[in-house]
Amino acid sequence: MQHTLAKEVAIKGIGLHSGCESLLNIKPAPANHGIIFVRSDIDAHTGIKATYNNVVDTRNCTCLGDAKGNIVSTIEHLMSTLAILQIDNAIIEINNPEIPIMDGSALPFYHAIKKVGVVAQNSPRKKIKVLRPICFDDGKGAVVKLLPSDDFAVDFIIDFPSKVVGHQEFSSTINEDLFASQVAPCRTFCEKYQVDYLKSIGLIKGGSLDNAVVLDGDTILNEGGFRVPNECVNHKVIDAIGDLYTADHQIIGKLIATKSGHYHNNQILKVLFSNPANYQIVEE
Repeated sequence: MQHTLAKEVAIKGIGLHSGCESLLNIKPAPANHGIIFVRSDIDAHTGIKATYNNVVDTRNCTCLGDAKGNIVSTIEHLMSTLAILQIDNAIIEINNPEIPIMDGSALPFYHAIKKVGVVAQNSPRKKIKVLRPICFDDGKGAVVKLLPSDDFAVDFIIDFPSKVVGHQEFSSTINEDLFASQVAPCRTFCEKYQVDYLKSIGLIKGGSLDNAVVLDGDTILNEGGFRVPNECVNHKVIDAIGDLYTADHQIIGKLIATKSGHYHNNQILKVLFSNPANYQIVEE
């Protein structure tokens, strides 16, 4: 059956790019409502549904927008958590354009929602079953594929010049236990020179070692280093799960991703839905 939260949960944190405090309220919603983000700082804002065709920017995160130019950015870590917990319906109120970055991972969202609980609703849950292989290749080395599968699985490969990151691979069927222990704790990561540049152009005002893994050459600046082996590729899996959940339903298929990001995740959904022969909507 479809699911929503058992009760409202409030989360407070800093926006990564704005540096402003974000107040996030995730509320239960009725069956067949979907996941809708509402800007509580805008009078009579009707909300933006978390669907791939409402994604307006993928440069540094996944950003939703409406026809009036209102946006909600950095939704991917929260969306990933909603996907894993099988939450189909929720109203997500946010008091500024940016979801709080928390510690740079999905774990704070996971713990917060698990604490209030999830309840089943009186409507069958729909999923999107991939029927035939599809691919998006950006021509620059990044490739994303969706293949038919009996489960939701992810194969992800990254390659970075830093010896600390280098070549990392993730390959597994995705379930809640794996997500909670090996995927959700993994933080966003970047090189120090990238941080310096982004700060110089007025971005990541809220960025710090408290919400990202920062690499300086072959050194990890964060005390304690990585939380799990291959933390970097595992974080990319968080992003992929969250971005794919903008399909409006959970996907039954295998994602194969090489050196890709938010843009590619959005593009593969556009390819998927461009032809009805690519997929089938099934009920559990």
